[in-house]
Amino acid sequence: MKWSMLAAAAAAFMSLGASEALAGRDLDQIKQRNTLRCGVQGPSNPGFGVPDSQGRWSGFNVEICRAIAITIFGDPNRVEFVPVTTQSRFPALSSGEVDVLSNNSTWTLTRDSNVNRFNFPAVVFYDGQAMMVARRLNVTQARQLNGATVCVQPGTTTELNLADWFRQNNLRFTPVVIADLDELRRAYDSGRCDVMTNDFAVLASQRTLLTRPADHVILPERISKEPLSPVVRQGDEELTNIVAWTVFGLIDAEEFGITAANVEQTAGSATDPRVRRLLGVEGNMGESLGAARADYMRQIIRTFGNYGEIFERHLGTQTPLGLERGQNNIWLRGGLLYAPPAR
Repeated sequence: MKWSMLAAAAAAFMSLGASEALAGRDLDQIKQRNTLRCGVQGPSNPGFGVPDSQGRWSGFNVEICRAIAITIFGDPNRVEFVPVTTQSRFPALSSGEVDVLSNNSTWTLTRDSNVNRFNFPAVVFYDGQAMMVARRLNVTQARQLNGATVCVQPGTTTELNLADWFRQNNLRFTPVVIADLDELRRAYDSGRCDVMTNDFAVLASQRTLLTRPADHVILPERISKEPLSPVVRQGDEELTNIVAWTVFGLIDAEEFGITAANVEQTAGSATDPRVRRLLGVEGNMGESLGAARADYMRQIIRTFGNYGEIFERHLGTQTPLGLERGQNNIWLRGGLLYAPPAR
């Protein structure tokens, strides 16, 4: 009798917890507003997010947001892009000014803990902190930077990593701390500091804006791990799942060889159950996720292509950033991108 009562109480508690976790509070507000508010780092973040002269945003992080909007609304244009800084991004998310961050935020323990109450649904870009110097300094490795002045943004994992690395290697440095990324880049470009440090991809992006980009080199060392993920508030598992499985779907599409050019043909001829589920031909993946339509991933791929197509269009070797895929390749090609099974 006692065990039956305990089991019933546990079941009731679990049911209550599940209903609260799946309440969809934030997702409901997004749908009522009919717009997804997406925080992006900008406006000077080439490759990841920049507005044109008409104010229309484009870039890797921007297309991730537009893909999420397709999952929620079936429409990539129902997004309002809100520029945020490294200092304002998390307060903006906490206050509800934005619904999701897509701005190169690193997934860390403290940010993921109950103290900050943020969820990091899926890693969308693997990076590492690096250092950029002028070629004229003839520096080829970071250990040669003893006594250097280093431009760095305050209140970031970048600042902490920098201090840890110099202490670990018994080297001295003088920080030049500037919050605004544009101002930080200009300080480095003018010679106020010997080194500019940030995630490698951010340095590659900012280098394109220097007076003479070819006169600067990014050193080969990576002094940290920086798994970058979209960020949402804790307490709405529906929105967390939508963001996660939008990213996973883009990764799966590349793994299955589905592109913007062949997605319709593939949807009509595929016999692989995994592909048919991904494209909404069979199963109820869209309904399980709460997507606007059963073939939401088919629409996303038709609009933007798979993960690799988005990467190459904005960040790849044929762009000013010139990034190799490296660890941001799918696992079958030696990278770290791996999506859980959609079934």
